[in-house]
Amino acid sequence: MSRFAQLAAAAAAATYVLIVAGGLVRATDSGLGCPDWPLCFGEWIPPADLHAWIEHSHRLIAAVAVGPLVGAVALITVFTHRRRDRVLFTAAVIAGLLVIVQSWLGGQVVIQQLRAELVTAHLAMALTVLAMTIVIADRAAAGPLPRTTRSGLSTLVAVTGAALFVQMLLGSWVKGTGAGLVYADFPLMNGAIVPQVVIPEQVTQLLHRGLAAVVLVLVIWTARRVLRELEAPLPRRLAGLAALLVLVQIGLGAANVWSRLSAIFVVPHLAVGAALVGITVWLYLAVRREPPRVTAVGALPSPGDSVPPSRGDTFRSYVALTKPRIIELLLVTTVPTMVLAERGIPSIWLIAAVMTGGTLAAGGANAINMYLDRDIDDLMRRTRNRPLPRHAVTPPRALAFGIGLSVISFVWLWVTVNLLSALLASSAIAFYVFVYTLWLKRTTPRNIVIGGAAGSAPVLVAWASVTGTVEIPALVLFAIVFYWTPPHFWALALRYQGDYAAARVPMLPVVRGDAETARQILLYSLVLVAVSLLLFPAARMGLIYLITALVLGVAFIWYASRVVRDGAAGLAAIRLFRFSIGYLTLLFAAVAIDSLLRLTLA
Repeated sequence: MSRFAQLAAAAAAATYVLIVAGGLVRATDSGLGCPDWPLCFGEWIPPADLHAWIEHSHRLIAAVAVGPLVGAVALITVFTHRRRDRVLFTAAVIAGLLVIVQSWLGGQVVIQQLRAELVTAHLAMALTVLAMTIVIADRAAAGPLPRTTRSGLSTLVAVTGAALFVQMLLGSWVKGTGAGLVYADFPLMNGAIVPQVVIPEQVTQLLHRGLAAVVLVLVIWTARRVLRELEAPLPRRLAGLAALLVLVQIGLGAANVWSRLSAIFVVPHLAVGAALVGITVWLYLAVRREPPRVTAVGALPSPGDSVPPSRGDTFRSYVALTKPRIIELLLVTTVPTMVLAERGIPSIWLIAAVMTGGTLAAGGANAINMYLDRDIDDLMRRTRNRPLPRHAVTPPRALAFGIGLSVISFVWLWVTVNLLSALLASSAIAFYVFVYTLWLKRTTPRNIVIGGAAGSAPVLVAWASVTGTVEIPALVLFAIVFYWTPPHFWALALRYQGDYAAARVPMLPVVRGDAETARQILLYSLVLVAVSLLLFPAARMGLIYLITALVLGVAFIWYASRVVRDGAAGLAAIRLFRFSIGYLTLLFAAVAIDSLLRLTLA
């Protein structure tokens, strides 16, 4: 990169810092910390007042960094051979003139007591300077754009960038007109999806939230097309980063409402928004420079060529990455737990929100698990047909998919349910990935015992979604799933211990043998039944639950005792495995039914 390109990049970075500093000024209500301009209380050095220094720092960044850097870029462009590049010349002139106008407009903002239209225009000019300096830096580093471009994709990126730009200005108008809390709840507005609009501020806030949804769709759509159509790493990374940041931005927007416009969230909200604008400008330039993936028209595949998968095949492969059957089992425990916590039926919206967030979290964790275990899965007959061993999905895409789902699940649960549920779900993902998959699974035969905590977390998420806390009944439900996991999984491991041995995974049957595994299955089954009975006093359950737990518990112990007798031989282990699925489903169904009927011993 030439020195001129580095200078332009420094100007872009300084402009971004200035925008964030301006956000700090507004978030802390320091816009009039210095009530005059260009001096501060008639002095060049402000008094010992926090608001005065916050405002003064904003002015210093503009005067010491942005002004000189952008001015230098403009002057070098205009008075050297670079002026022959029409695009470079135009961008430099626009940036240079806007910096001068910005200085005057900043003074008018103070003099006219922070008028909303002036503040919004001030931000618009700053974002334009940011865009122009990025264009200059890119052009100076990589040269002019090629004449042949991808009109469809580049147009989509341009539309996305324009929507982000408008959304930033609309957000500034929301702040300037005091509309930030006209709807004090999120994602609803006064408890409704379509609220009653009475005053202009409500219209502004409604437009801001509506455009946020449009921006979310545009950014995700853009990222999907870039990842599908381009091979170059730069646009793919920029698109992925934009998709991640727009989810963070939605979460910060919700946090703004919930925190009553705390500066802790308002400033990052602006910072991420400005970063999205800058990234989109850079992405537009990167897309214009890269050719699409080309398939020769009319070319016939040779006998050795593989047939590319259809969209349906690709979709099914990504679904398979989430391990849908495991997700179904996890969600079986979710709704009954919510019913018990509510002692009735929670709102349909809350149930749908928790189920969606739980599905995303479990799917993300499972996809990352498949990425990390792809070497093992390739060696085991039971898992050899999973998407990664059969090369239906590339490992980097599987990892990105898993991380993406995990991030979305956190934001979704935080926005639609509450922060505690989001943190519990994210903790379960982290535990499953880092503690179980990366550490325990390949090092100890007790891997599934400790790792079972991740699969037990959905009941805590469900309880927290209703009550906002984690109480004793929730912990008992957690313990039920925790102690159910070892006999459930070891029964399967007995059947497929040859696979685990070939993959060198130290599952209990491989390390300790059939007899010890069967004995451990019976011991954990006894503990499971005892813990299931603890819920009767802990949650004041009724006869329906008590009778169901006793009957199912006796059956579970009977199946476990058959495994002790037969070991890995015969069908005892696989029968226990299949029964254990029905056991968990019926036990939690009894929790829900008992809670609804409230049939107690009295």
